[in-house]
Amino acid sequence: MIEQEGVAGFDLMRRAGQAAFDELIHRWPGVRSVSICCGKGNNAGDGYIIAGLARKIGLAVQLLQVGDASQLHGDAALAKLWAQERGAIADPSDAFCTGEVIVDALLGTGLKGPLREPFKAAVERINASGLPVLAVDVPSGVNADTGAVADTVVRADVTVSFIGAKLGLHTGPGLAVRGELVQAGLGVTDAVRAQVQGCPRLLFDAGELPALAINQHKHRMGHLVVVGGDAGMGGAPLMAAEAALRSGTGLVSVLTRPAHHAAILARRPELMVQDADDADRAAELLGRASAVVAGPGLGRASWGERLIGLVLAAGKPTVVDADGLRWLAEPGHRTADRLIITPHPGEAGALLGASAAEIEADRPAAALELARKFRAVAVLKGPGTLCAADELLGLCAHGNPGMATAGMGDVLAGVIGGLLAQGLPPSRAATLGTCLHGWAGDRAAARRGQRGLIATDLFDAIAEAVSLSDEAVSPSDEPVSRGDGPVS
Repeated sequence: MIEQEGVAGFDLMRRAGQAAFDELIHRWPGVRSVSICCGKGNNAGDGYIIAGLARKIGLAVQLLQVGDASQLHGDAALAKLWAQERGAIADPSDAFCTGEVIVDALLGTGLKGPLREPFKAAVERINASGLPVLAVDVPSGVNADTGAVADTVVRADVTVSFIGAKLGLHTGPGLAVRGELVQAGLGVTDAVRAQVQGCPRLLFDAGELPALAINQHKHRMGHLVVVGGDAGMGGAPLMAAEAALRSGTGLVSVLTRPAHHAAILARRPELMVQDADDADRAAELLGRASAVVAGPGLGRASWGERLIGLVLAAGKPTVVDADGLRWLAEPGHRTADRLIITPHPGEAGALLGASAAEIEADRPAAALELARKFRAVAVLKGPGTLCAADELLGLCAHGNPGMATAGMGDVLAGVIGGLLAQGLPPSRAATLGTCLHGWAGDRAAARRGQRGLIATDLFDAIAEAVSLSDEAVSPSDEPVSRGDGPVS
């Protein structure tokens, strides 16, 4: 593909090496020496280019060749010769790193299985050095496609990745070891970039929100019913319901225990509250709903099981979250059409009969399998949230570590459910709602800081996000004055 675009492989390698070297000098401007660890593939070729560039400006270069250098072929072999011409000669691979900064050019995107010797030992030496580390393209030990990491993995301070976004640097355990991510496009075309891109990165776009008409009324904006809140858990459906209101939903009802009614109405009188213990009224309310959110605080007792059965029988577009997912995993609970499921890794494991660790080992495959198994749109939560539907996968580009607190999932379910009630198709409601929630989390963290961020901090930012689409509303119904003169 790259050759078809008229870019020679070695030229691209030189661009990659230059981009990584430029970042090294920018980040550590006073550096005088560098240790560069090279493997056997094109990632090693990038490392050799970096070594030659470092020598060119007079840095002391320790070049460590891990594995048999005679196995370098093609562009990587040319890069080795290029570096040697500039005085960069390889040392034994087991030498102690003597540079002030270490460059990891061992494996890049080449890892598909466990980390083997001599690379495992080299990674252990890099991590034990205590020195700052720049990883080239992908830290060694990270699967670029899934984000899974080997038992031993380079923990980088910064990763300079090339051309397209590698999914493994944006989701799963790989996100935690990449350090700061610098994306270098290398001047290639969008067609080449699309070939490298792991999956689309999803961004919040207020223009996708339902437009408000000048004669808008609440019933046009949908009626969402939030179902949950067993004993002691009334806050979960309340947060989901308030998030739906802030997302623009016209009417929101909460179907919950009577003990929670007063507190919910005191907090948010705009909500309507119904008694979940009255089966007939509960069924009637679900029948009038535009969409349903089932699960926040639902619990795992028979009360919750009865309600999830009522919800699924109603056949409305439904978001199933939290304890609702645990009931969905039980035999005998049929799924419904127009379903959105929003599990974290533990809940995803219960749905797929796997452990949370197995889910994290290949988050993209897990998200797609969830969508297939439940004929649903699947939102696999966690750092690097993934949205899957119809064999298509998207990565939410928003969110931050401060959002790892209680209630954030309830708010997410409410936002998605609110958009579903407003008439968006399930796949669009899920992706837009996930990105809106992440954008709001980033906005709230920018104001308050990530540490100590709580779920209700997002409400103002959610309202701010949806207000960005206000230009779709006709500005005024006042007639335009043309400056007519007085009647004579």
